Amino acid sequence: MTVENRSDTFDIGGELTVHRLGYGAMRLTGEEIIGPPDDEEEAKGVLKEAVDCGVDFVDTADSYGPCVSERLIGEALAPYPDDLVVATKAGLLRDDRDGAWKKCGRPDYVRNAVLGSLDRLQVDTIDLYQYHRPDPDVPFEDAVETFAELKDEGKVRHVGLSNVSVDQLEEARDIVDVATVQNQFNVGNREDDDVLEACEEYGIGFIPWYPLGAGDLGDVEEAVEEIADDHDASRQQIALAWLLQHSDVTLPIPGTSSVDHLHDNVAASHIELSDDEMARLDG
Repeated sequence: MTVENRSDTFDIGGELTVHRLGYGAMRLTGEEIIGPPDDEEEAKGVLKEAVDCGVDFVDTADSYGPCVSERLIGEALAPYPDDLVVATKAGLLRDDRDGAWKKCGRPDYVRNAVLGSLDRLQVDTIDLYQYHRPDPDVPFEDAVETFAELKDEGKVRHVGLSNVSVDQLEEARDIVDVATVQNQFNVGNREDDDVLEACEEYGIGFIPWYPLGAGDLGDVEEAVEEIADDHDASRQQIALAWLLQHSDVTLPIPGTSSVDHLHDNVAASHIELSDDEMARLDG
């Protein structure tokens, strides 16, 4: 099964055309997103199968592992197909003692981080480089300006943000063209609906992380269950189908370390929800 054209495409930064159903590579690491997976060849196989299924947008971060996910992507897929877009992030440090995700937006750190990502991904320019999470100890403007400088220097093709508010998006847009925003969003959690609306207004790609909500679908759980039964589909597939139909700028990136699960996610792009079904889920 391949990504269905019905899911449509989106032009990241107005030029990088991708199918809107992508792949998130966070789960290719060890437990708690620390260290390598038990079977690295199996992890690389999932990446190759994703590309074979027509997925042309892969999202990762230097903090996944840390460094493990990026390395596996480079080893499995480089040299990359011409139509494959690989996005990564900087702005979080990992502590393997307690698994903590520590914010770090210092310009010197970001400049050092991009060099490591370029090396592990085996590229000269990163397609989409995202500020992973604003650091309260670093002026937001200073961090974003660093990403803008990396773009000007050719190390980065497009700049994205993650875990930001509408105000932060507006501030960043005064500094650099923002290609994407990656915030938590799913059928059961729409707290950042205002950010999505801003992205729609500006033609910015909106990448919903945690797109399946780990099965916690809140008030719409019963509706999701009934609609899934009607389509002979899983709850997760209906959640993905909803994201694809909810907005033309959404780029869901479900992650998995299983080929079978990958196929299930890809199959969600073939599900057409009726207006009535969308209204029940939107409600």
